[in-house]
Amino acid sequence: MSAQPQQKYLTPEEYLAVERQAEYKSEYVDGVMYAMAGGGPKHSLVAGNVLTHLNLKLLDKPCLVFNSDMKVRAPNSRKFHYPDVTVVCEKPQFADDERDVLLNPLALVEVLSDSTAGYDRRKKFLYYQEIESFREYVLIAQDEPVVQHYVKQPNGSWIYTKIEGLDQTLTFSALNCQVALKDIYAKTGL
Repeated sequence: MSAQPQQKYLTPEEYLAVERQAEYKSEYVDGVMYAMAGGGPKHSLVAGNVLTHLNLKLLDKPCLVFNSDMKVRAPNSRKFHYPDVTVVCEKPQFADDERDVLLNPLALVEVLSDSTAGYDRRKKFLYYQEIESFREYVLIAQDEPVVQHYVKQPNGSWIYTKIEGLDQTLTFSALNCQVALKDIYAKTGL
């Protein structure tokens, strides 16, 4: 999330009305819109690689893989975010007929940047945990082959694993598939 909030307080409905007409994306937190900065080439490549490989791995499963154009919201919350990759494996539940706000993601992926890493690791992760269907969170560094992986356990706790090195593999346990880090970082120069 960018540190450039628009100052006028908006209701969630007002935010959606503005956002759906905007030329650029903004996230929304408790009445304030935050303009999102565009990602650079590595960010785009990493997110695209994850999206591509998950789509291929989940082709024969009842899962949908969305890019960063899909907003995510916990039901009845005052926050809307655009994860880099969103996966839902049951019938998608949308906030309204526009079908651009998903309420039931299973897995979320964020590609970290210097300006958003702290927010993605802390506040955004805490917010995502309010989503009942949410089971897996993946944070991917864009300048080194490092992935932070969180998996929700049956008792509600989260297990953290750090995966490091192009010879390693990320296992999406909630999706029952794997993606090699060399594939996540393909063509990035790492």
